[in-house]
Amino acid sequence: MKIDDNFYMKLAIDEAWKYQLLTYPNPAVGCVVVKNGAILSIEAHKEAGMPHAEVNALRAAFLKIYPNSVLKTLNNSYDIHDYLIKNHNDFFNDCEIFITLEPCNHEGKTPACSELLKVLKPKRVIISVKDPNPKASGGLETLLSQNIKVDIGILQNDGYNLLLPFISWQNKTCIFFKMAQTLNGSIDGKISSNRALAYVHTLRDKIDLLLIGGNTVRIDKPTLDSRYIAGCAPDIMIYSKNKMFDNNIPLFKIPNRKVFISDDLFKLLDYKFVMIEGVYTLLEKFKEKIDFIILIISSKIRKGENTLNDINLDFEIMHENFIGEDKVVFLKRK
Repeated sequence: MKIDDNFYMKLAIDEAWKYQLLTYPNPAVGCVVVKNGAILSIEAHKEAGMPHAEVNALRAAFLKIYPNSVLKTLNNSYDIHDYLIKNHNDFFNDCEIFITLEPCNHEGKTPACSELLKVLKPKRVIISVKDPNPKASGGLETLLSQNIKVDIGILQNDGYNLLLPFISWQNKTCIFFKMAQTLNGSIDGKISSNRALAYVHTLRDKIDLLLIGGNTVRIDKPTLDSRYIAGCAPDIMIYSKNKMFDNNIPLFKIPNRKVFISDDLFKLLDYKFVMIEGVYTLLEKFKEKIDFIILIISSKIRKGENTLNDINLDFEIMHENFIGEDKVVFLKRK
């Protein structure tokens, strides 16, 4: 395997995908710090309001060499910035920083990453894609103004795929589809492992609205909350023309959320971040409206209702990884 810019950027992109959607409303971003050819850290932004990928990676890189530094007790972005600015002692001058997204250039819940890098003066900063958000962009120019060598456009297509959800919810309602099946395409009963179910509950904690088909509600009688992670329960839209449902179904009993029954798809536009949970019937109905698909594939072969159907769709695999024994595949329409 050739060890080059693409290699290190792929590590950063793969790390960012582990937190895809979980950083909402921020983009998923990864960062790798390399010093004299040695990888010191591979980190990502993990949650909105928490340190950005660059800050996590710079902190981890510094602690790799100075493990007893007081820096290990600091978790707040402003505290980490302040410590590194005052105590870096040119540590990063021979480092290369690989970042999936242009460093932010504005101060919000966290300070600007470009301002930190400007002071640390790494040997080189390598960026996959420019920030499409005009409020946060400009980090490239900040670095160049300090004569820091910058290369941009490394694995650019992969970088854009990583940004797809962020670009979607920046400009409109972001709608994605989540589906689970076994290796042989069975969609019956409990399919996913507990770890994968916890992941789905984490997604539910982030979204504004969950859409589910009426027949699924009647048959499965689900709860559709985020109890596995003690998270928030999203509003529920039951997609159905028939408005008659048993009010004792658990999803109607969750406090502090709205549940409504409708077949009016314009109601989706009242929300910013929407997940559809279902199988091929719903996918056929919403195929022109979804931005991407999350397919969870269990490592089992089971008898039961199969995914054989008349739908014909072509997809591009944006990324795939594992959650325990289950594979998670991110797809977009070709």
